[in-house]
Amino acid sequence: MTVIYERVALIGLGLIAGSMALAMRRGGLAGEMGAVTGQIAPHLARGATVTDVGSVKKDVIATVGPLLPDHVAFVPGHPLAGTEHSGPRSGFAELFENRYLILTPPEGTDPEATLKLRALWEAFGALVEEMDADHHDLVLAVTSHAPHLIAYTMVGVADDLRRVTDSEVIRYSAAGFRDFTRIAASDPTMWRDVFLSNKEATLEILGRFTEELFALQRAIRQGDGDHLFDYFTRTRAIRRGIIEAGQDTDAPDFGRGARRKGEAAE
Repeated sequence: MTVIYERVALIGLGLIAGSMALAMRRGGLAGEMGAVTGQIAPHLARGATVTDVGSVKKDVIATVGPLLPDHVAFVPGHPLAGTEHSGPRSGFAELFENRYLILTPPEGTDPEATLKLRALWEAFGALVEEMDADHHDLVLAVTSHAPHLIAYTMVGVADDLRRVTDSEVIRYSAAGFRDFTRIAASDPTMWRDVFLSNKEATLEILGRFTEELFALQRAIRQGDGDHLFDYFTRTRAIRRGIIEAGQDTDAPDFGRGARRKGEAAE
């Protein structure tokens, strides 16, 4: 594999950066890697590219962009990959394979810098697309941010419902609740910052969610089985689309058992 960058600095070695480091080492995609602390802007080489892996793009562009010198390129990115685990020891080189990576280069970004960064992510096995930052944040509010908040809420409801004991919640959890707990086990500091950074888009989607929830409550209260059946049929098609796109599996455990076995073998 051809070296794409001679030197790479990874700031904040968590799951994503740890997996990037392993993927670069596996493929020989970078000459040197290291952790950098403090203020990096005065030390960036001419022609360097700065990117990030956060799930909110509009805020990071507004915050980071003005602090960078004119002689570097800023190409924000967001890998749609991860697990409920955090920290560099949770990383693995295959994390990005067949997973989407969205680049949101601001207007005026050097196209060569974007192409070079795209090449790196594609070498990781990612499916790379470009998107406007505002649209990215709205899409992620639908597909990630609001679902995480709903998961946190449902697990919190179970914890607060004193007529159901903690031991019953743990012992008798059905598949749906188990998936909620998996999501709700994500890093609380990161998700606090995500919701505060993507406030407008998340609140918009939560407003729509509340309207839909009220409609379903009304259908249940009124015994409107036709409405429930039609709604569930429509939403079921989204799940089929995700499987057909290769972004999950129709296995009963969503393929997680096979992945755990693979990790244990390593």
